[in-house]
Amino acid sequence: MRIDLHTHSSASDGTDSPADLVREAKAAGLDVVALTDHDATSGWAEAEQAADEVGITLVPGLEISTKFRHRGVHLLAYLPDPTHPSLVTMLDRILAGRTERTPAIVSALQEHGIEITEDDVRREAGGSVAAGRPHVADALVRLGVVRDRTHAFDELLNPGRPGYRNRYAAELEDMIPLVSEAGGVAVIAHPWGRHGGTVLDEEAFAMLKEIGLAGIEVDHQDHSAELRVRLRGIAAELDLVVTGSSDHHGLGKVDHDLGVNTTDPEQYERLVSLAAPRP
Repeated sequence: MRIDLHTHSSASDGTDSPADLVREAKAAGLDVVALTDHDATSGWAEAEQAADEVGITLVPGLEISTKFRHRGVHLLAYLPDPTHPSLVTMLDRILAGRTERTPAIVSALQEHGIEITEDDVRREAGGSVAAGRPHVADALVRLGVVRDRTHAFDELLNPGRPGYRNRYAAELEDMIPLVSEAGGVAVIAHPWGRHGGTVLDEEAFAMLKEIGLAGIEVDHQDHSAELRVRLRGIAAELDLVVTGSSDHHGLGKVDHDLGVNTTDPEQYERLVSLAAPRP
């Protein structure tokens, strides 16, 4: 059984529609795929219908923007109730932060001498629930300013770069219990990836487990073989679920093909068993 528990569609910053993403997962030989768009559940219904049609198991989820000790941390939430009032309120606030940041980024880029408008970004956002930095990056690519998304982030949009602007993110220590309250399962996404270095050490993971953390995404393209061994050791020591995934974004991310990393079936079964039964 091949299981990929972290993908994105055009409902956030992926380039494939939820239905197309599911069809591509089936074509890639996956048996289970999770849709985990950023801070949004709007792609679930379309993805579930496509999953029924092509015969693949869909795990509804999302990747929530949080912060821990003043550093950004992404939290994967699997199988929560999307109508849970407190979860809906928090996600609305996070998405509003994404929307409000875009004009500030565009303004900063204009001050840096780049001819880009909010309309350019909106065209790239398409069906996304909120325009974000990846859509700004796509607009910069279309305008010929940069080669690709990676180049846009490295040169203009990452922290410390001319176009970076902060935005609202929930506190990780508040969000993990909220995901559990909504019947979901909380897993830290690529904890030692991104720009290297992290506030998430074994002591932090232990504390987060006490408030409901269920697992760690270990097998991810941002993690070297050495980091995976270390993270797997921490997960074993703390009895946390170990997941693996592609973090697929369609054409928006290179070297993140569907199924490039997968989750062990026993770990998947354990994760699913921790969620509240869905209607």
